[in-house]
Amino acid sequence: MSTPLLQSQVAGFSCRRGKVRDVYDLGDRLVIVATDRISAFDWVLPTGIPDKGKVLTSMTLFWLDYLRVANHLLGTNVKEMPKEFADQADRLQGRTMLVRKADVVPIECVVRGYLAGSGWKEYRKSGTVCGVKIAPSLVESQQLPAPIFTPSTKAESGHDENISFEEMVKTTGAKLGDELRRLSLDIYTRGADFARGRGIVLADTKFEFGRLPDGKLILIDEVLTPDSSRFWPLDSYQPGRNPPSFDKQFVRDWLETSGWDKNSPPPELPADVVAKTRAKYLEAHERLTGRKLAH
Repeated sequence: MSTPLLQSQVAGFSCRRGKVRDVYDLGDRLVIVATDRISAFDWVLPTGIPDKGKVLTSMTLFWLDYLRVANHLLGTNVKEMPKEFADQADRLQGRTMLVRKADVVPIECVVRGYLAGSGWKEYRKSGTVCGVKIAPSLVESQQLPAPIFTPSTKAESGHDENISFEEMVKTTGAKLGDELRRLSLDIYTRGADFARGRGIVLADTKFEFGRLPDGKLILIDEVLTPDSSRFWPLDSYQPGRNPPSFDKQFVRDWLETSGWDKNSPPPELPADVVAKTRAKYLEAHERLTGRKLAH
């Protein structure tokens, strides 16, 4: 197992570090490096998951090719990027994208196709999911009658906050809001249909969009990855139960029993939790793309 890349270091460019990605500013373009950092409960953990950044990048590239939606991708060959990046091609190749710079729409575009997570909790209380009235008598993990668009604010730190479509439109305007909803539902539906054919239920996901200087709306950031989506194995999926998922659930489960208070720096992850989490990411990649991760 390779050593996880917790942080990239490329001199000469300003860098903004998110929970997982290091974003370098090249002026009219950006270089996005997906590290092996992993976050849980709004904390970046001190232990990385080897190859996680490569899995996220490879899956995003796969979906961008399949979906054929206007997006920010310009290239992935690190050796063709500025010399400072090319000199580190051995560390950065496979986890790095050169992309267009766009004016980020300050909305998380969430689409839910199944009753899960916070949506299930709300439904049990009020019969709604993010304020959207849902058919009665559904059970946990059940497929919704139709996918729903449930936007949220984009928080710089802490939790994103669910908002109604009407609330979102106050920020985006009606025309852009309608386009965000239409695109998000279309991408989710096509992605979910494809995933089901590969033995995976796409329960929910979130997208981010940006606008180019000419106003064109493009898909940005990661797309349909285990970090941005809830994936369940179709062969063990059963309404009424909370299925196992292809993501960081092993990490969350261990943290819940570790004694960590979630208000102080989190503990190191045990080797077995790291190995199981890595295996889930790799399995999701292989099932969906039909190929093993290139090393």
